Amino acid sequence: MTNRILVLFDFDGTITTRDTLFIFTRFIAGTNKFLFGLIYLAPSLLAHRFGFLSAQKTKETFLTYFLKGFAAEKFKTDCNRFCLQLLPSIIRPEALEAIEQYKKQGARIAIVSASPEDWIKPWANQLGIEVIATRLEKREDRITGRILGLNCNGLEKVNRIHEKINVAEYPVVAAYGDSSGDSAMFELATQKYFKPFQGKK
Repeated sequence: MTNRILVLFDFDGTITTRDTLFIFTRFIAGTNKFLFGLIYLAPSLLAHRFGFLSAQKTKETFLTYFLKGFAAEKFKTDCNRFCLQLLPSIIRPEALEAIEQYKKQGARIAIVSASPEDWIKPWANQLGIEVIATRLEKREDRITGRILGLNCNGLEKVNRIHEKINVAEYPVVAAYGDSSGDSAMFELATQKYFKPFQGKK
């Protein structure tokens, strides 16, 4: 039984100090392949930056380059290894403290992220909190690099929250975020925290 408090946390830049997409891909690909990939993908990344390519298409291009053909079981192992070995070093202590305080209050806590759920869930599961995030397509037990459905950002964050949670059941809804991609999620909240841990590790 919760205390009728719902807490929605963005992940990258809010709970973490840095965006995990680049950090994770460098972790599994190695520095040389990662840097070469950035050079190869530079036209797509620049096209997105200047508004010529959607976030979803850009992310799929990036993920396809680094992850296409990855055996799903090995990918799962690498995600678990990332959460154990590297992710703790970029978690903001104040964010972790806030999560623990909400847990003591009996709140329902969910991470809502545009990053793939695969490298968030192992860490979140240890804390007993939910994850609503971008889902990766898998075919014949391999990663395709494509996103299953839509990138979980902006309005899609709200759509995915409503799929899983009856927000109306919670008179108190706290939302934590750090970018325009969280604006729609903030509209659900009675308490809004924008860049609450800014400048802190």
